[in-house]
Amino acid sequence: MPGYTTRQQRLRLGGHDYRIRSLSDHQQFSDPDGRAERLGISSAQWCLFGQVWPAGRLLANAMGSFDIVGKRILEIGCGLGLASLVLQRRGADVIASDMHPLAEPFLAYNSALNALPSVAYRKLRWGVPLPTLGLFDLVIGSDVLYERDHAEMLASLIGRHTHAAAEVLITDPGRGNSAPFSRALALQGFEASEERGPMDDDDIPPFRGRLLHYRRSAIAMPSAGVSRQ
Repeated sequence: MPGYTTRQQRLRLGGHDYRIRSLSDHQQFSDPDGRAERLGISSAQWCLFGQVWPAGRLLANAMGSFDIVGKRILEIGCGLGLASLVLQRRGADVIASDMHPLAEPFLAYNSALNALPSVAYRKLRWGVPLPTLGLFDLVIGSDVLYERDHAEMLASLIGRHTHAAAEVLITDPGRGNSAPFSRALALQGFEASEERGPMDDDDIPPFRGRLLHYRRSAIAMPSAGVSRQ
């Protein structure tokens, strides 16, 4: 690969074995045409999309048994898209999204590497409305609350892109930014629950990983105050 190096990993995700191409280390950077810079992705942040993170594995494993029947699903900040690959194997109606310039080609490569049809992908900047994306029954993401201002931004995105009856599942390693996110979703009529899950093979109860599950019924949808596009 020009400008960066990759490796292949074998991972157990959602009850199946996968081969995943990822960046070979955390010191990668390649932005020859300046696309990442224009999107506000710094050289220090550039490589983050291409790593296998514990929270991503936790989400992928959760998607191996999650109820997906009849649901249109959006993965936000997908990175390598581990959860979307698991959902694709299960025949789910899933769209993966990210803003990194290389997220889509890495996801397509990993789909082919595992003999799966390419996962549908949309470039999505959380703070920029994208009306053509439509509405979803389930929104998922892993470690997407890593900065304080992401809570309100993601809550607004969910308000724009969910049906009246909807679910949100976020895996969080405990960065401390989930409380404002939960409060913002509560204003939209979502009820929250939490489970614990292993962050890696050595994690033992009580597990470090948090699965934040939000549910809203159609009758709980606020009649005003939520922007939906």
